[in-house]
Amino acid sequence: MDEKILKILRTHRDKFTSAEELARRVSLSKPTLARHISKLGDEGYDIQHQPHLGYKLVGLPDRLAASEVKWQLNTKIIGRKVLSYNVVDSTNTTAFSLARQGAPCGTAVFAEGQKKGRGRRGRGWVSPTSKGIYLSLVLRPHISSNEASLITLLAAASCAESIRSVCGLKALIRWPNDILVNNKKVCGILTEIETEGNRVKFIILGIGINVERSKLPPEAGTLRKETKRDFSRLDLARELLQHLDKHYRNFERRGAEDLIREWKNLSAFSGRRVKVFLAHKTIEGQAQDIDDEGALIVRLDSGFREHVTSADIVKIR
Repeated sequence: MDEKILKILRTHRDKFTSAEELARRVSLSKPTLARHISKLGDEGYDIQHQPHLGYKLVGLPDRLAASEVKWQLNTKIIGRKVLSYNVVDSTNTTAFSLARQGAPCGTAVFAEGQKKGRGRRGRGWVSPTSKGIYLSLVLRPHISSNEASLITLLAAASCAESIRSVCGLKALIRWPNDILVNNKKVCGILTEIETEGNRVKFIILGIGINVERSKLPPEAGTLRKETKRDFSRLDLARELLQHLDKHYRNFERRGAEDLIREWKNLSAFSGRRVKVFLAHKTIEGQAQDIDDEGALIVRLDSGFREHVTSADIVKIR
């Protein structure tokens, strides 16, 4: 019922809707309608009431509620189903459980906060409540397990483009899964997969974006600090889903060629000298390219080209 009321008020945000008309359209008595409006106010919706004019929606809560994320979201696959929670242990854990229960491709799981947010290599991801975007997607691409890293590249390109569009910042990608603004990490990506033989059964794509500083590590960057432009988390979340949908559908239809080209345009390290920390050694060389499966190609001083599939990397110059 609340969703029906909000749909009408959203559609007519430029004017008041009379209590009589609103109550009639949602089949409620005026006193019951007033109780629903009061409840929406408690949830953060700013709804003006003028006795002779009715109700008007003038402000939205600073929450990534499923109903707000989906409002006028024009996507085909990503975000077809949106779930939102206040605080969870981890959106990836929640999405993984949903995927095993048969959640469709494109299911998006948002949370206002995470108690046990996770990053790559067992690291934690600090997730202060309502200070960032914490999102996990259920994806079911028709690819082999060797190609799964391409989904990380897809997510990185989508995140960088969304931040550029909404925040006006020159976001760049640090291979394989970090987004940098002014050389500070503002976003991380974690992909987890379940396979069936050599085929991917499903992928959980986790994205964490630092919007405001609160209990974050000193070296972490935030979008609010780096931009002078006012923006909402909701606008950024919607824009992100739009870009993810565009790249995912293109990847499904045409493969990785366009994605890799787009990724290269956004790379922070292309042509730069880098130090790469592998599991059992450290190498230095020039970051030259990425291959068809998303591995970073580093040209060592010896002339040998190493294809790096998983590592931490820093730019030297």
